[in-house]
Amino acid sequence: MSTGKIIFYEGRNFMGRSWECSGDCYNMSAYLNRCYSCRVESGCWMVYDRPNFMGNQYFLRKGEYNDYIGTWGMNGWIRSCRWIPMYSGPYKMRLYPRENYMGQMMEMSDDCDSFMDRYNWSHGCMSCHVMDGHWLMYEYPNYKGRMWYFGPGQYRNFRHMMGMSGMRFMSMRRVMDSWYN
Repeated sequence: MSTGKIIFYEGRNFMGRSWECSGDCYNMSAYLNRCYSCRVESGCWMVYDRPNFMGNQYFLRKGEYNDYIGTWGMNGWIRSCRWIPMYSGPYKMRLYPRENYMGQMMEMSDDCDSFMDRYNWSHGCMSCHVMDGHWLMYEYPNYKGRMWYFGPGQYRNFRHMMGMSGMRFMSMRRVMDSWYN
């Protein structure tokens, strides 16, 4: 299995000490004092503003991010990162409008720009089971607001998982293999 490659820099505009990463890192403080810019050489990544894949997260694909704090309005700097493996098979996720897989289940295999429009879910999605693929879910319709990465697994309660009361998702999209080029 191939891995991605991302280079983190302590300063903005790729200045200062750097550290190269090719997989998940729970806590970057062992390698850098801080991180204000990065360059994605290959793969897709989620970066987090707290250790252990916690806090706000941002999706990155191949490119240069010379001052992501100014661009995204992050409160701090990147503290951990997760590599998203390439996936090219069928996508499949079961969504539920309430926690603990309650309410009418909907099975998804494609992007959805609004749960409200498609399913009349005024409160969005509150739990899910990802069977295949990698997905990004957004707090607002049309892929807006905070996002969260979901890989294969069961997610019974977003509030407990994310430590955010009332967190719901209103749209979602697949992480496509074409994004890796």
